[in-house]
Parts: sequence; structure tokens; C-alpha cells
Amino acid sequence: MPEILSGTDTGRAGPAGPTVQRLRSNAVGLPGVLFMAVATAAPIAAMVANVPIAIGFGIGSSAPAGYMVATIVLGLFALGYSAMAKHITATGAFYGFISQGLGRVLGMSAGALTTMAYIVFEASLVGLFAYFGHSFALQHLGWDVPWIVLALAMLAVNAVLTYFDVTLTAKVLGVFLITEIGMLLLMAAGILFAGGGPQGWSLQSLNPLNAFHDLNQVVADPTSSGAVIVATGTAGIGLFFAFWSWVGFESTAMYGEESRNPKKIIPIAIMVAVLGIGVFYVFISWIAIVGTGPDNAVSLAQNANTAGEIFFGPAREHLGQWAVYLFEFLLMTGSFACGMAFHNCASRYLYAIGRENLVPGFGATLGATHPKHGSPHVASFVQTGIATVIVLWFFLTGRDPYTSLFALMGLLGTSAILIVQSLAAFAAVAYFHVHRKHPESANWFRTFIAPMLGGLGMVYVTYLLFTNSSFLAGAGATDIVFKLNPWVVAAAGLGGLFFALGCKYLAPDRYESIGRIVLEDTRERGETPTN
Repeated sequence: MPEILSGTDTGRAGPAGPTVQRLRSNAVGLPGVLFMAVATAAPIAAMVANVPIAIGFGIGSSAPAGYMVATIVLGLFALGYSAMAKHITATGAFYGFISQGLGRVLGMSAGALTTMAYIVFEASLVGLFAYFGHSFALQHLGWDVPWIVLALAMLAVNAVLTYFDVTLTAKVLGVFLITEIGMLLLMAAGILFAGGGPQGWSLQSLNPLNAFHDLNQVVADPTSSGAVIVATGTAGIGLFFAFWSWVGFESTAMYGEESRNPKKIIPIAIMVAVLGIGVFYVFISWIAIVGTGPDNAVSLAQNANTAGEIFFGPAREHLGQWAVYLFEFLLMTGSFACGMAFHNCASRYLYAIGRENLVPGFGATLGATHPKHGSPHVASFVQTGIATVIVLWFFLTGRDPYTSLFALMGLLGTSAILIVQSLAAFAAVAYFHVHRKHPESANWFRTFIAPMLGGLGMVYVTYLLFTNSSFLAGAGATDIVFKLNPWVVAAAGLGGLFFALGCKYLAPDRYESIGRIVLEDTRERGETPTN
């Protein structure tokens, strides 16, 4: 039988029933949590797709400085987030944290937003995988495979793999992640051993002050030999694409119930994920610019057909054409790994909210775990069903897997998750300094100044998203789906909020359970948990 956990913050069994089914405990250690969390950031896709845009339309060759600024801001956010993770271990990480810090009403709203974000993120990554897969098969194998075939195959594989023990997912994602990072480091090694690039070491690219300067530079026209163009961009776009490259790191906390010694492992995993990804991104984006040459990188980034050469060019020059083919293959497998990781996230959020039985019957369905594998198998199949409907709708309406499915669903999910991240930062401040929980962990910098600054930074990034949304949508900016995105975000957030208010006045017993079902040994009861 599955293990169980129980109750609410009052220490009694809540309306979810005397017990709720629990995910498999002690299943993964620190490496497994990191594999699953970092896979959501998709390092190779984040670098090859986001860095050229940050260079060509944002801050030019100072893109690494943008990643440096993002590392600092997200590091500040992570200090407060990891402090809460030491005391609250719950699969619905943001949902539980915000419920505990800012109250059940905002917590339910955040839970709805986060669940919606992770649901559409899988569909978005299915589109990216199908796009890269179709391109790779056509160019290198001569197979014209319809993208919908690849998309449905990915959805099926995700459903099968996540049905089993979480350790299987961790192993699969670990292999994909190591190959991604290995490829990027191999390219970097080639540039380093060659003694740098054609225009020196470009140390100015690492000056964090340059992250706030708009691009305005005369460079060679990549489409016409001998011609020049004026490359212009805005710092806001450069910074946004830097921050966008981290989306998903916050999923570290949702694996707490399945990890060994979560109060120790999860805070470490959060900080390693944020700072480790940050240092890696700064280094890889900088070394790619060095290998290409700062001026050449800006020129190449101005054209979508040549932007990838910022990475492919140095790989071809120092490693050979085979490295470019491997790069292209890993873009496909990396997007698959990212989509699989987000499938896990969505399933666990559906499970976390379902097990509270706020809607009668959900506790025994969405909140059920597999008797042998301890996986949220029902929630996983529900997630597969929803994602499949989204993907099929985009296909049947003649939309493109990249410019429509990937871009528009990615923007929808990012809009929601950035709002929730901002709330989570302020929740940490409220939890430790307004509610005065766990004074032994409260600290003027880690739990007050740092998350406050991190939260304000996330509010600014959210502003950048909405002010540059038309540019970010690209060819999809005229699509009705893009125009509806803000309304979908508002509907999810307000829907969760009004649902919680309805529970408060119509079903107060159920209201008490919102965001309160957590791991037994770290359950919040108003006193310091024992070790």
C-alpha cells in the first residue's frame, strides 16, 4: 500500500480525510532532484535559442552580463525560497509556500496559475521537440515525418515513463542533461584550447553594468557581403531572455516529499540549481561570443537563419562538422527532456491540489498514488490527456509547432509562473517576519532583504514580459491565441482566488486544508519542527 501523510496545520486530520496517499518517500537524492529540476531549464536549448536573441535584439555582446544580473536577482529570490523549503515540504511547492506565507486565498490563486503554467509548458515543449525532430529527420535522414506524429509519440513516452518510480525519470533526465552540458563544455574547451576567438577575449561582455545598455551598433550585414547595418535592441529584451532561461528551476522544492532528508537536500538543491545554472550560462554565453567574435556575434544574431552559428560556428571550427550534427540532435533530445520534466511538474501539482479533496472525489482520483511505484499516476494520465488535446487543437487548426505551439504556450506559461515567483518571494518575507514562524531561521538578509529584492526583480521581469510580449511572440503575435493569453492568465488566477473565497464561506472545513497538507515530519503546527 502507498505510504500516507495526514492533516492540516492544526495537527488534525483535515477534510481531505483521515489520510491521504503519499508519493514514494526516500526515492531520490540530491543528484536526482537536480537532474529533474535543471532539465526544465533545458540548458542547450536555452543557450542556442535565447542567447542569439539577447545579443541581436537586446544588449549585443553584453548578453553574458545579462545572465550575470539574472543570476544575482534569482539568487536573492532563492535565499528566501530555500529558507522556507527547510520548514515546509510539500509537493505543491509554490502553492504550499504562498498559502503559508500570504494566506489560503492567494495560495489557491497561485496554485491554479502554477498548475496551468506547467500543463501548457509540456504542450509547448512537445511543439519544440516536434519541430527539431522533423527538421533533423528531414535534413539528415531524408525522412519527412509529420510533426504531429513526433508530438504524439513524445506524449505517449512521457505518460509511460512517469507512470513508474520517480527514479526512472531521474535516470532518463540525468542522461539527457549530462549530454547537453557535455556538448556545451566540449565547444567551450575547443575555444579555450585554441587561445580564444578572432576578436580577443571580450572581457567587456562580462561587465554587469552593460546589461542595462541598449544595443546600437554598426555591424556587417550577414545577408550581403560588404554591406553594413545598424543593429539596435533594448536592454529589456536582453534581460528578459536571460531570466527566461531559468524557468523551471523552482521545481526543486516539489520533489521534497520524494527525496531523502528533504529539509537538508531541497534547500541545497535550490541554491545549486540557481547559482550553478547561472555560472554555467554566464560562462557558455561568454565563451560562445569569444569564439565567434563580439562584432560577428551581433551580425549573425540579426538574422534568424544565421543566429545559430554563434554556437555552431565555433563547434564546427574547433571540433568538426560532426559536432554541429550532434548539437542539432541534442536540441531535439534536450527539448524532449524539458517537456518530460514539466510533465512531472504538472502531474505533481494536479496531485497536490487533488489530494486535499477540495472538490469531493478528487482525493481518491487526482490525489491517488500508485500502490507499487508511488507515482501520481492518475494525475499523470490526466496531464497527458490535457496536453494531447492542446497539441491536437494546434495541429487541426493548421498552426505551426514552433511559432505557435511552442512560442504561444511558452509565453502563456511564463506569464503565469513569473507572477507566482514574485508572490513566492514576498511569501517568504511574510512567513518569517509577519507571521514570525521559526524565528531561529529568520535573518535580516536571507529571509527579508534578499527575497524582497528578488521579488521586486521578478516584478520587473514580469513587466518586461508584458511590455515586450508582441516581440516575444514573433510571427504568432497576430494569433487569437496570443491575444487571449492575458485573459487566460487572469481567468486562472481569479478562478483560484474566487474558489478559495467560496470555500471560506461555504465550506470552511475544506478551506482549512488549502495548502496545508505537507510531509508529516515537517508539518506546520506553529512550533519548530523536530529534526
